[in-house]
Amino acid sequence: MTDILTIKDLRVEGRPPGGNYVPIVKGVSMSVAKGEVLALIGESGSGKSTISLASMGFARPGCRISGGEVWLNGRDIMKLPPRDRHSLRGDEVSYVAQSAAASFNPALRIGKQVVEAPLWHGTGDAETLTANAIELYRKLDLPAAETVGDKFPHQVSGGQLQRLMAAMAMSCGPDLLILDEPTTALDVTTQIEVLKAFKDIIRDQGTAAIYVTHDLAVVSQVADRILVLKNGEMVEEGTTDQILHHPQHEYTRTLMEAVRPAPHLVDHVETDLTQRPVISARNVTAGYGALTILSDVSVDVPAASVVGVIGESGCGKSTLARVVAGLTPLKGGEVQLDGNTAAPAVKDRSIETLKDCQIVFQMADTALNPRQRISDILGRPLEFYLNLKGRARAQKVGDLLELVDLPRDFASRYPGELSGGQKQRINLARALAAEPKVILCDEVTSALDTVVAAGVIELLKSLKDKLGVAYMFISHDLSTVASFADEVVVLYAGRVVEKGPSKAVFRPPFHPYTKLLLSSVPEMRQGWLEGVADTSEAKAASAGSVEIGARGCPFANRCTHIIAGTCDTRTPPLHDLPGGLSIACHLTQTNLPLD
Repeated sequence: MTDILTIKDLRVEGRPPGGNYVPIVKGVSMSVAKGEVLALIGESGSGKSTISLASMGFARPGCRISGGEVWLNGRDIMKLPPRDRHSLRGDEVSYVAQSAAASFNPALRIGKQVVEAPLWHGTGDAETLTANAIELYRKLDLPAAETVGDKFPHQVSGGQLQRLMAAMAMSCGPDLLILDEPTTALDVTTQIEVLKAFKDIIRDQGTAAIYVTHDLAVVSQVADRILVLKNGEMVEEGTTDQILHHPQHEYTRTLMEAVRPAPHLVDHVETDLTQRPVISARNVTAGYGALTILSDVSVDVPAASVVGVIGESGCGKSTLARVVAGLTPLKGGEVQLDGNTAAPAVKDRSIETLKDCQIVFQMADTALNPRQRISDILGRPLEFYLNLKGRARAQKVGDLLELVDLPRDFASRYPGELSGGQKQRINLARALAAEPKVILCDEVTSALDTVVAAGVIELLKSLKDKLGVAYMFISHDLSTVASFADEVVVLYAGRVVEKGPSKAVFRPPFHPYTKLLLSSVPEMRQGWLEGVADTSEAKAASAGSVEIGARGCPFANRCTHIIAGTCDTRTPPLHDLPGGLSIACHLTQTNLPLD
């Protein structure tokens, strides 16, 4: 095979503010052939993203490529003038970043941004490129493919935005595609569609690809070879089969041991859910403008407990959190906080109500002001809610940092000086500054590698035990929810289809949609993707799409258990089953899926 990319003895250095350059990547060599996928794996800070950026001849601000060669299509691009190197990007090489929210221009419509690079490079006219983009939207299983490009970035979900960023990168037909955690923000069913789309495009176009990820189950589906990195150095390299099943290095074996078990195999939380609710959402209906997202949703979060909310991208998980927080207006129903009815809009809520319910957003990169020091980010809520100033405020900022297992001297830093996991801990510390009774956690571990995410979950557990705080934990990571949540609510198309104790939800009988979710959790074996994509459930699910406001059961157009004339016309009844489980389905208990 012909090598599209060859890197020889790459060295990259970074300089902290006011400091000297220190090595980040230390003599890495690798190659990627036409039609081949090379996966880079390792913990945060191992150099994965730095190497992938260097493949385009690019280094982040504060960093420099200090040595080595980067050959792309037979040219050492490090010897090219900066202007020529720049012209390769978006033409011969494309990059899919981890944080789509921070990569899109919020002031421009999505479609215009997707076709910008090929239009600039003269690949085609706007009309042809837009038609090609719509075809990519369909391949990436985006809803309303013909009109999604007319929306602004804030008008689509995080998972949809990530797929749109993938479409942007693929629109120019690159020779080298760099995928930096491209499915991290996606739910498991969407992830299958996107991974298949990546594999098909790489195969059909003969594109070489670098796949950066911390998810070894995903690696096993897409990669031909794996390069293991630690602290900027190569630890081990080999075929996917060899690395996954016969790792030689101790560090590689450690990464394998950190892989989370399937949701039904974890140790489920045993808890008492009879405590009074600190959140009680009753018959909530909400949306944006004329579009209704949530329909008649009821959820309770008992004191000092964890209620997990799961479901596909766009099903209403984040909208539910925003309604509870008062950030999205109610169309019907009510939200009670600690037994008192909360005003629908945050501007009308008392300080005490605001204090009791805090929210931690998904992307710490966009949630933290990059121009404020950590002392100011944490100090502002301390002043607002607790009226702390001066020395008392500074002392409390240090206490908050220690509470989330960060050094007190981080108070003088800016967010850009912290890792992804550290920024998410600051995000959490800001919520804790108000001393709340409940925290709404919206995908707080989705952008973190397995080891760092596990540390954040352990931190949340310890804070719950130490402070008695409750969580509404929104996530598409079913294994994490299964091991962390006392109770689980399954949302689909803005409706509750199943809820109950964690142990009951992740064991049969299942709602057909819950079964689809569980069967879509990647397994760490090659060939799993093709096998699961060929099942009747996966084919039915991919043939349809989520329809908000659909008549009858919202899952009817994707279900293999549909009762014609019933499921597509009548709202399913809510069945109360043994073990505290409730399932909204027209099937009787004996006919519900059991495996």
